[in-house]
Amino acid sequence: MQCRVKTGAERPGPRRACQAALAALGLALPLAALATADTFTLVPDVQVVGSIQTVPAAQADTLTDIARVHGLGYEEIVWANRKVDIWLPGEGTPVVLPKSFILPGDIREGVVVNIAEYRLYHYYRVNGQQMVSTFPISIGRMDWATPIGRWTVTGKQKDPPWYPPESIRREHLEDGRGFLAKVVPPGPDNPLGRYAMRLSASGYLIHGTNRPVGVGMQVTHGCIRMYPEDIEWLFPQVPVNTPVQIMNQPYKFGWAGSELYLEVHPPLDDDQATREREMTALTEQYVLLTRDRPARIDWQAVEEAYRRRDGIPVRVGTAIGPTESVAAF
Repeated sequence: MQCRVKTGAERPGPRRACQAALAALGLALPLAALATADTFTLVPDVQVVGSIQTVPAAQADTLTDIARVHGLGYEEIVWANRKVDIWLPGEGTPVVLPKSFILPGDIREGVVVNIAEYRLYHYYRVNGQQMVSTFPISIGRMDWATPIGRWTVTGKQKDPPWYPPESIRREHLEDGRGFLAKVVPPGPDNPLGRYAMRLSASGYLIHGTNRPVGVGMQVTHGCIRMYPEDIEWLFPQVPVNTPVQIMNQPYKFGWAGSELYLEVHPPLDDDQATREREMTALTEQYVLLTRDRPARIDWQAVEEAYRRRDGIPVRVGTAIGPTESVAAF
């Protein structure tokens, strides 16, 4: 069975389209067979895409099951459902799907990765119309950080072998995981999965995985890891020399028409000093964003969004005319 998506400002991901079609026939589809991509048509002056959704948990569901079916990663579904048991939500429990996103940064070409939200954005054009597709990812652990900066895709390989560096082979032995060969051939034991794209940042890849349960977590050795079905979709769409920007933006302001939204994620270094720096930087970002387009801001809503840090965009202000006051709500 082949599922297609309709055109429009918001294109439902093929996961959801296939699920609905199969459900109507009383059929089920294995998770790994689900196509992917939350895809949106970009509109001028709008940096907020998608919508928040809610689904009831089935009896056997875990939050990680629900996350994968709906194109989400571990951390983002946990942030949005902090009062729900991760491994046993319970039949009928409402589960929030945080599928509304403020586009990070100001670059709208190639691949943009925001490690703070564990998410990758791919910008491209279809018949002259700019589009964006977005995917959950895993990122590097604190001791193997994913490199911030502007890079390019320098090579692509299907069914890649893995040549683990000596440091990783030594770590395997020290952790009691046994001997790791110098070369791991393609196959079910290869942690790169079936597709890999090499970055100009030496030694770093965007790749699939043989352990999809870890997608959306800070667990890699610095590479960007994707669900197998996601990298399979993305791989043919991204040519060599595509620019890749990797950033760390735990808070994002964005306009949706005349309304200003804020999306806040927990910082990767979550200590008091970091929180104080982030709040200062958040205020500075707001000043820059509204320099040419003044807004009436609700600072109480800003503080609440910052306190919750659940990755869900919240309306915190509205644009004002040239004769209006900039006073807060």
